[in-house]
Amino acid sequence: MAFTEESSQDLLQAHDELWHQSVSYLKSLALTVALDLRIPDAIHHHGGGATLLQILDKTALHQSKLRALRRLMRVLTVSGTFSVVQQPPCGDDDSTVYRLTAASRFLVSEEVSSATLAPFMSVVLHPISQSSHARGICAWFRQEHHDPSAFGLAFGQAPTIWEHADDTNAILNKGLAAQSRFLVPVMLRECGEAVFRGIDSLVDVGGGHGGAATAIAAAFPHLKCSVLDLPHVVAGAPSDGNVQFVAGDMFQSIPPATAVFLKVVDGFTRLG
Repeated sequence: MAFTEESSQDLLQAHDELWHQSVSYLKSLALTVALDLRIPDAIHHHGGGATLLQILDKTALHQSKLRALRRLMRVLTVSGTFSVVQQPPCGDDDSTVYRLTAASRFLVSEEVSSATLAPFMSVVLHPISQSSHARGICAWFRQEHHDPSAFGLAFGQAPTIWEHADDTNAILNKGLAAQSRFLVPVMLRECGEAVFRGIDSLVDVGGGHGGAATAIAAAFPHLKCSVLDLPHVVAGAPSDGNVQFVAGDMFQSIPPATAVFLKVVDGFTRLG
């Protein structure tokens, strides 16, 4: 199926609409975790505005969870649950002040306000709060260390979804390959020359079976393209092409190259 009549902007907008619809559950997931950790109570305790460190202290989370808490609060701010009233200079997120909004003032506990809607929201969120992934994330925040991950706590198997070597692995690679077939040609058509000019080597980190790297290598034959992914992913990659596959872990080391390519970055699969 070819999209010959739509402009690149129209296609990208359609892609973004589907993307936002498909991951909208993350808003509910983040709200579930916020209620479980009683983050609204922590902000209310500080007069309706608190920094990450103040929230961390009031919720009794370990210091190692600061980075994950920052990501969680970013989701909750974008969704409108909380607001940011102070953006400090030099990008120091830890001194940013998060405030309660009209919505999140309803989320303080019954001990704090008789006008709370927190019990009602717990009923509304009950299906997702009982899901394995939600329970895993709530439990992960309360432990001091990073391992196992939220996914590992939830399912008791692979540390994250990416380590699965069963049918899940095939579904992931097939899905990401489909996205690459649509997205990468648009990227190359619209800004390929500007992005890849002057680059002689590129490594696609977490590139699966090389859908994106193969398209880039075909458009720019002078580029030496390689893909880094986990051993069980690379084992199923095609061998007949001009892309080199490297088995490894991006959190341990990345092969040297002029540029590193990251197509999808998922903050929920490895919060720590």
